[in-house]
Amino acid sequence: MRNILNLYFSQDPALFNMNVKANIKYGCPRDVKEEDIEWAAKQAYVHEFISSLPCGYQTMVDNDLLSGGQKQRIAIARAILRNPAILVPDEATSALDSESEHYLTEVLHALRNGSRSERTVILIAHRLSSVKTADRIVVMDCGRIVEA
Repeated sequence: MRNILNLYFSQDPALFNMNVKANIKYGCPRDVKEEDIEWAAKQAYVHEFISSLPCGYQTMVDNDLLSGGQKQRIAIARAILRNPAILVPDEATSALDSESEHYLTEVLHALRNGSRSERTVILIAHRLSSVKTADRIVVMDCGRIVEA
Protein backbone atom coordinates (compact mmCIF):
# COMPACT_ATOMS: atom_id res chain seq x y z
CA MET A 1 0.00 0.00 0.00
CA ARG A 2 1.28 3.45 -0.90
CA ASN A 3 1.35 6.25 1.64
CA ILE A 4 0.15 9.25 -0.37
CA LEU A 5 1.30 11.67 2.30
CA ASN A 6 4.68 13.33 2.16
CA LEU A 7 7.27 12.33 4.71
CA TYR A 8 9.71 14.85 6.13
CA PHE A 9 12.55 14.03 8.48
CA SER A 10 15.19 16.35 9.82
CA GLN A 11 18.85 16.16 10.77
CA ASP A 12 17.83 15.57 14.40
CA PRO A 13 15.08 12.96 14.09
CA ALA A 14 12.71 12.16 16.92
CA LEU A 15 13.05 8.69 18.35
CA PHE A 16 10.64 7.52 21.00
CA ASN A 17 11.09 5.73 24.31
CA MET A 18 10.27 2.34 22.83
CA ASN A 19 12.26 -0.43 21.23
CA VAL A 20 14.09 -0.04 17.92
CA LYS A 21 11.52 -2.14 16.04
CA ALA A 22 8.64 0.06 17.25
CA ASN A 23 10.63 3.20 16.37
CA ILE A 24 11.11 2.00 12.80
CA LYS A 25 7.47 1.02 12.29
CA TYR A 26 6.11 4.09 14.11
CA GLY A 27 3.44 5.81 12.03
CA CYS A 28 3.36 3.18 9.32
CA PRO A 29 -0.24 3.08 8.03
CA ARG A 30 -0.25 -0.66 7.30
CA ASP A 31 0.45 -3.97 8.96
CA VAL A 32 4.16 -4.55 8.95
CA LYS A 33 5.96 -7.88 9.03
CA GLU A 34 9.27 -8.48 10.77
CA GLU A 35 11.02 -9.00 7.43
CA ASP A 36 9.70 -5.61 6.20
CA ILE A 37 11.29 -3.88 9.19
CA GLU A 38 14.59 -5.68 8.65
CA TRP A 39 14.48 -4.93 4.90
CA ALA A 40 14.01 -1.20 5.64
CA ALA A 41 16.84 -1.28 8.21
CA LYS A 42 19.15 -2.97 5.71
CA GLN A 43 18.29 -0.36 3.08
CA ALA A 44 19.22 2.37 5.60
CA TYR A 45 22.49 0.61 6.53
CA VAL A 46 21.44 0.27 10.17
CA HIS A 47 20.58 -3.46 10.38
CA GLU A 48 24.07 -4.59 11.38
CA PHE A 49 24.22 -2.01 14.16
CA ILE A 50 20.77 -2.95 15.43
CA SER A 51 21.67 -6.65 15.35
CA SER A 52 24.75 -5.91 17.50
CA LEU A 53 22.65 -4.30 20.26
CA PRO A 54 22.09 -6.40 23.42
CA CYS A 55 18.46 -7.20 22.50
CA GLY A 56 18.63 -6.47 18.77
CA TYR A 57 15.43 -4.93 17.47
CA GLN A 58 13.88 -5.26 20.94
CA THR A 59 16.47 -2.92 22.52
CA MET A 60 14.89 0.12 24.16
CA VAL A 61 15.99 3.44 22.65
CA ASP A 62 17.33 6.26 24.79
CA ASN A 63 19.39 9.33 23.97
CA ASP A 64 22.60 7.88 25.40
CA LEU A 65 22.43 4.63 23.42
CA LEU A 66 22.51 6.01 19.88
CA SER A 67 24.76 8.44 18.04
CA GLY A 68 23.29 11.14 15.81
CA GLY A 69 24.09 9.10 12.70
CA GLN A 70 22.44 5.98 14.11
CA LYS A 71 19.30 7.99 14.93
CA GLN A 72 19.27 9.37 11.40
CA ARG A 73 19.59 5.90 9.88
CA ILE A 74 16.70 4.63 12.01
CA ALA A 75 14.64 7.61 10.83
CA ILE A 76 15.56 6.77 7.23
CA ALA A 77 14.50 3.14 7.82
CA ARG A 78 11.17 4.49 9.15
CA ALA A 79 10.78 6.58 6.00
CA ILE A 80 11.62 3.62 3.74
CA LEU A 81 9.07 1.45 5.53
CA ARG A 82 6.30 4.06 5.27
CA ASN A 83 6.83 4.25 1.50
CA PRO A 84 5.74 7.87 0.96
CA ALA A 85 5.09 9.31 -2.50
CA ILE A 86 7.26 12.32 -1.64
CA LEU A 87 10.23 12.08 0.71
CA VAL A 88 11.83 15.27 2.09
CA PRO A 89 15.03 14.58 4.05
CA ASP A 90 16.42 17.77 5.60
CA GLU A 91 20.17 17.42 6.14
CA ALA A 92 19.63 13.67 6.53
CA THR A 93 23.33 12.91 6.26
CA SER A 94 24.65 15.71 8.46
CA ALA A 95 25.66 13.47 11.39
CA LEU A 96 27.19 10.75 9.24
CA ASP A 97 30.81 10.07 8.41
CA SER A 98 31.74 10.25 4.71
CA GLU A 99 31.43 6.48 4.13
CA SER A 100 27.94 6.30 5.70
CA GLU A 101 26.96 9.44 3.79
CA HIS A 102 28.03 7.77 0.55
CA TYR A 103 25.90 4.68 1.27
CA LEU A 104 22.87 6.73 2.30
CA THR A 105 23.16 8.96 -0.75
CA GLU A 106 22.97 5.76 -2.80
CA VAL A 107 19.94 4.66 -0.74
CA LEU A 108 18.17 7.96 -1.35
CA HIS A 109 18.94 7.65 -5.07
CA ALA A 110 17.60 4.08 -5.07
CA LEU A 111 14.47 5.21 -3.23
CA ARG A 112 13.79 7.63 -6.02
CA ASN A 113 14.03 4.90 -8.66
CA GLY A 114 13.68 1.76 -6.56
CA SER A 115 12.15 -1.55 -7.46
CA ARG A 116 9.42 -1.36 -4.82
CA SER A 117 8.04 1.97 -6.06
CA GLU A 118 9.14 5.25 -7.54
CA ARG A 119 8.93 8.45 -5.53
CA THR A 120 10.00 12.04 -5.54
CA VAL A 121 12.89 12.87 -3.21
CA ILE A 122 13.47 16.51 -2.33
CA LEU A 123 16.81 16.47 -0.53
CA ILE A 124 17.72 19.54 1.50
CA ALA A 125 21.47 19.67 2.02
CA HIS A 126 24.44 21.98 2.38
CA ARG A 127 27.01 19.46 1.17
CA LEU A 128 27.36 19.12 -2.59
CA SER A 129 28.42 15.51 -2.07
CA SER A 130 24.92 14.77 -0.72
CA VAL A 131 23.14 15.97 -3.86
CA LYS A 132 25.58 15.16 -6.67
CA THR A 133 23.39 12.31 -8.02
CA ALA A 134 20.23 14.45 -8.12
CA ASP A 135 18.33 14.96 -11.34
CA ARG A 136 18.09 18.67 -10.58
CA ILE A 137 19.98 20.83 -8.09
CA VAL A 138 18.46 24.13 -7.01
CA VAL A 139 20.59 26.60 -5.04
CA MET A 140 18.68 28.94 -2.76
CA ASP A 141 19.79 31.99 -0.83
CA CYS A 142 17.48 33.82 1.59
CA GLY A 143 14.46 31.93 0.24
CA ARG A 144 15.17 32.75 -3.41
CA ILE A 145 16.42 30.50 -6.17
CA VAL A 146 19.81 31.81 -7.28
CA GLU A 147 20.90 28.94 -9.50
CA ALA A 148 19.46 25.76 -10.99
